[in-house]
Amino acid sequence: MPKLTSVKVIPAEHKNEPRILLFFPKDKELIQLVKKFKDARWSFTLRAWHIPQKEYSVSDVFALFKGKAWIDYSEVTNAHQKLNAVIKPSVSSSGTLKKEELRKEALDKIEKFRFWLQSKRYSPNTIETYTDAMRSFLRFFSEKNIQDICNEDLIIYNNEYILANHFSESFQNQVVNAVKLFFKTVENSHLNIENIHRPKRAKKLPNVLSKEDVKAILNAPINIKHKAMLSLIYACGLRCGELLSLKLNDIDSDRMILHIKNAKGKKDRIVPLSEKIITLLRDYYKAAKPQHFLFEGQVKGMRYDERSLQNVLKQSLAKTSITKPVTLHWLRHSYATHLLENGTDLRYIQELLGHRSSKTTEIYTHVSTKSIQQIKSPFDYL
Repeated sequence: MPKLTSVKVIPAEHKNEPRILLFFPKDKELIQLVKKFKDARWSFTLRAWHIPQKEYSVSDVFALFKGKAWIDYSEVTNAHQKLNAVIKPSVSSSGTLKKEELRKEALDKIEKFRFWLQSKRYSPNTIETYTDAMRSFLRFFSEKNIQDICNEDLIIYNNEYILANHFSESFQNQVVNAVKLFFKTVENSHLNIENIHRPKRAKKLPNVLSKEDVKAILNAPINIKHKAMLSLIYACGLRCGELLSLKLNDIDSDRMILHIKNAKGKKDRIVPLSEKIITLLRDYYKAAKPQHFLFEGQVKGMRYDERSLQNVLKQSLAKTSITKPVTLHWLRHSYATHLLENGTDLRYIQELLGHRSSKTTEIYTHVSTKSIQQIKSPFDYL
């Protein structure tokens, strides 16, 4: 069987318009397929085909290239982009793609749901995720009246969409959250909210790097901005979004603390800054002279792009001998684990990470190897 060509799918903004970029080697057959998308265009600067996100989703790409190419959607990282995929995309007799449109009733309900979420001051990311979840869910049952949707329908959706597309337990939980909230606040139906079950979550341990590996990653960048960004994530246990949202006045060098504002769960917290990281940040500031955000992109005053930060890590890894699929969040996990191994109380680690529940922080006790390494196997006594 011949090897299929890989088509890399990347949702992005191109010329101030949300597009889906399609990267693949020149192939006449694949080009003809892409042209079946309405408003498909070739970009000479990006060296890629691109289609409008407003018209199509990742699942449309899957449907069109099925059996013709292998789809690499590793860059589709956001939950709302995954949720926005059409459930059962189809191709018309003319060969162009078509989508099941939501009825006006469903669109009105979703918009009402959005207004309710905004009034409760949910974060923009949560609002986008939940409304896209409902758009996806209601599109799946486009032939059914909303008030007639019941618990059995949710089980069908879980099996025929969530599981069929190999989405994670946490992703399924997001859908459950959205459905429960929607039918509790917007729609009265036969669906019994109390009886909606959640997926059994796998007890996965966080990925942790050794101190030697962390040092190799942080020493790899030549660019001082890149070095400062990766170093600050590890030095303070930051999430990616927290790092990129930092502003200049969030650093209090006199008190040697970093103020993280409006983080996950709309919580503020402070974390200590070491003399070493403050020195690095001062050197970075002198070189880059940011105006508003601590880390800015090519346009002054605008925050650094998340995908660019991921590429910074990727380039740093390429300069080391590390072969593990390291992500930025691994640095946060490593920060917590290394604190625990250095004797920091679990309660303090919970505060530093911004965890609401101590149970979330306790998982690091399972990956800390300091105590485990002292245990001798009975095999050694044979």
